[in-house]
Amino acid sequence: KSAIAAGIGLFIAFIGMQHAGLIHKDPNTMVAMTNFAKNPEYLKPFLLSLVGLLIISIMIAQRVKGAVLWGMIFTTIIGITMGVVSTEVLHQSWSVPSLAPTFMKFDLKGLMGVGLVSVIVVFLLTDMFDTIGTLIGIGQRANFLDEKGRFPRAEKALLSDAVGTTVGALLGTSTVTSYIESAAGVEAGGRTGLTSVVTAICFILAIFVSPFVMMVGGGHMIPVEGGAPVFLYPVTAPVLIIVGILMVKSITHINWDDITESLPAYLIFLGIPLTFSISDGLALGLVSYPIVKIFSGRSKDVSWLLYILAAIFILRWIMMMR
Repeated sequence: KSAIAAGIGLFIAFIGMQHAGLIHKDPNTMVAMTNFAKNPEYLKPFLLSLVGLLIISIMIAQRVKGAVLWGMIFTTIIGITMGVVSTEVLHQSWSVPSLAPTFMKFDLKGLMGVGLVSVIVVFLLTDMFDTIGTLIGIGQRANFLDEKGRFPRAEKALLSDAVGTTVGALLGTSTVTSYIESAAGVEAGGRTGLTSVVTAICFILAIFVSPFVMMVGGGHMIPVEGGAPVFLYPVTAPVLIIVGILMVKSITHINWDDITESLPAYLIFLGIPLTFSISDGLALGLVSYPIVKIFSGRSKDVSWLLYILAAIFILRWIMMMR
């Protein structure tokens, strides 16, 4: 569980560094630091992210309430003066978007295909374990887990996620689920359901002030000759990096002296960001854990539930190969 929280933290920080323009895709090493001499258009967004990171860090050190929110506001103002954050969207006409093009638009013919069964199973397992990993990781950071490491009332949290996913699909939106960015709310002090209610209200209000929201989170576009443009998010990138740092602290709770505990934890910790998937990183650890325990003569340390989870993940891998 500590590895899940730390892995999610590393994952968030990795995304933040991408959004800041510090790192980018590389054909030789998969990822590399941006060469600002060859790509000067990345420099301003990166500098803005760096300034935002310093502002939020100083505010947190000074125990300023709402440090993350204030940091984003100040970073936005600085970004406008630097020309990185555009205000053009404020002058554009806008209206509340319609659900008509996507609401209840089902492709019922696609249900008749036999091959769809494997797709449904893969999506089911991916969504389920992504949610479980997110809840455990963020729940540990929020000190929600009990003395046995269990998430209280987990069935209600999973039910809420399932209802959100289903309703979102009916509306034709992207998946409505538990996101790792929720860690930002936890770090800001959110602990109860009231936090989610306030967030939901803010989302509704954001519809009516969408130009301002798009100005802050819309991203800075960098044209790419002969390819799709790259979007950087220098205002929100510092938040992801800061939250990632705070979540990685849980790695200290891992028993590194016991290889049967540290190896699966290490695979989860590295697997989540390197596979760019919570469920895939979780799979590496949960499959390796019972295997290591069995060959170490300590199979009794593994609960029956973990054996089932390992089998499910192996089944998921097999289904994905088809």
